[in-house]
Amino acid sequence: MLLRIEGILSSSELARARALLGAATYADGKASAGTWARRVKNNLELEAGSPGADELNRLVVGNLYRHAAFRSAVLPHRVSAAFFARYTEGMSYGEHIDDPVMGEPQRYRSDVAVTVFISDPAEYDGGELVIQAAYGEQRIKLPPGHAIAYPASSLHRVSEVTRGERVVAVVWAQSLVRDPARREVLYDLDVARQSLERVTPDAQVTARVQSAYANLVRMWAEV
Repeated sequence: MLLRIEGILSSSELARARALLGAATYADGKASAGTWARRVKNNLELEAGSPGADELNRLVVGNLYRHAAFRSAVLPHRVSAAFFARYTEGMSYGEHIDDPVMGEPQRYRSDVAVTVFISDPAEYDGGELVIQAAYGEQRIKLPPGHAIAYPASSLHRVSEVTRGERVVAVVWAQSLVRDPARREVLYDLDVARQSLERVTPDAQVTARVQSAYANLVRMWAEV
């Protein structure tokens, strides 16, 4: 499932993030890539010890974790720190699949990847996130503050930036539910459940859907 999540960062939060990123120091992105991805990765990433790195991470990951759509679709068990990637003219990230297990010292399985867009699409040409999905190639370039969540097992790439600068934050999550098809079923059921809660909170059908959702999570969750 590919899910667009709107409003991760407000306009004031974006302004703060841009200011911090503008004053930050960056390193070659190959340093954080696995063996396969390193061959096709050409970008810059925020250095961990850079001024403002901790604040940026709290801002993006905190807002993402509190977002209802993220919690509903991802059912997060563990969430990584944010990686801030910068692509200037001529940079790209070739086709790859994310490493299945990440993190030091606490390891986590990368079930879901989330890209939070920070640059305005008008500020750069190219730089689309291109995901190979079951229903065909998806080319994604969202407004600042919006995000796309997708299975980390998807083959994906970032097309070459031909003008300007693309800056994004990338976060990975280990879900309580490993199977992406089951996560999609639970997300659809949760959307229906929340709609029934708003419209007919005391109806028997609402209670039955609530029960079905809870029991499916209980059946499929890994903790």
